[in-house]
Amino acid sequence: MSSSLPSLRRSVTAVASLSLIGALAACGGGDDASGTSPGVTKDSILIGTHHPLTGPAAAGYSTISPATKAYFDYVNAQGGVHGRTITYKVEDDGYNPANTQTVVRELVLKDKVFAIVNGLGTPTHTGVLDFLKTNKVPDLFVASGSRWNQPEKYPTTFGFQADYTTETKVQATYIKENLAEKKVCFLGQDDDFGEDALKGLTQVLGEEGVAERQKYVTSNTNVAPQIGKLKAAGCEVVSLATVPGFTALAVGTAARLKFAPQWISTSVGADYTTVAGALGDAAPLLEGFLSTNYLPSQFDDENPWIQLFKKINAEHNDDAPFTGNTVYGMTVGYLFVQALEQSGEDLTRESLLETMTSGNLDGPGLTGLRFSKDDHSGYGGAQMAKVTGGTQDYFGPVYATDDTDSPVEEYTEAATVPPTGGIPTE
Repeated sequence: MSSSLPSLRRSVTAVASLSLIGALAACGGGDDASGTSPGVTKDSILIGTHHPLTGPAAAGYSTISPATKAYFDYVNAQGGVHGRTITYKVEDDGYNPANTQTVVRELVLKDKVFAIVNGLGTPTHTGVLDFLKTNKVPDLFVASGSRWNQPEKYPTTFGFQADYTTETKVQATYIKENLAEKKVCFLGQDDDFGEDALKGLTQVLGEEGVAERQKYVTSNTNVAPQIGKLKAAGCEVVSLATVPGFTALAVGTAARLKFAPQWISTSVGADYTTVAGALGDAAPLLEGFLSTNYLPSQFDDENPWIQLFKKINAEHNDDAPFTGNTVYGMTVGYLFVQALEQSGEDLTRESLLETMTSGNLDGPGLTGLRFSKDDHSGYGGAQMAKVTGGTQDYFGPVYATDDTDSPVEEYTEAATVPPTGGIPTE
């Protein structure tokens, strides 16, 4: 392991008027003079989030927060954390940044949540960073692999998933070793998501190693022009920085245009169950589809985390379809409960943030979390996966790296297993 890398094992709401937002803003703040934090009582903790329960990113992503809530319900049924049960208020922002600002302000200033947990989306969450910082709200496990690692500028914000550059550096390493003679191209979302993913590819393959680059916007579901240009350029490998609905659109449109490159995607848009569901009868087009991921595979029934999460899914999530998004949501729930446990009975926003930077959080990830006082970036590596016969199987080594020019190196530390009972202790 390079010494340059840190240790790695370790209800739809209507848009409010501006006058209402201004009035609510006068009520904000962090812990009060007595040390009491908003949202915390002797027997409960209220937290909130924004997710796309509707809109262009709802496919798959709308199932994440129910999975997180299911894990919290599992913990609540066993007495909660230090005697407090967790209430998770989920607001639908439709993947619209303007809606995100409205619902997050209401969660903080009207509902007085203790923390925002797993707010989803690069374009959406970016618009609330300064507001959450000003109000000293813990902003934990952001559901995006973008640029959340800015501890000096945004000390209350922490990432969760492997950042997009990390994932595509792992992809590019695979391409370099196995598809070196192929013409590599890129299709990405027209925001930091796409930009950061492209950065990882070019860090490993070089600027000339990515021959054609196309962008899409989530407000336009016609990607035929972009796919047509990729085909015309003779692309043989196409790396995707797409949300699931647009992964399906890309694959389906390419098939219609008789274009069949080797697809390789970040985990963001690669959950097989979600994308196959969007494709319907065309799901066989995903055979051979490559991707990266940093959490255990939902198809690995031998993995103790998957066994635990399937049990919780059956008991507390109406036995909903079990997907990679289920694993994602429950992992967030587990890590937040672990942070609460480690923060002790005298829970404050300050104590929670101290826990987040302690470096002691650990869970289902294929690598460890990189959290420290100087690093808020989350998981630090990924593994390759391939769709074969209707399953998404992982293969090859787990790799560790970061979003800088650090090398991509094999990660060899032992995987963490869940504690007895599936609830973390201090």
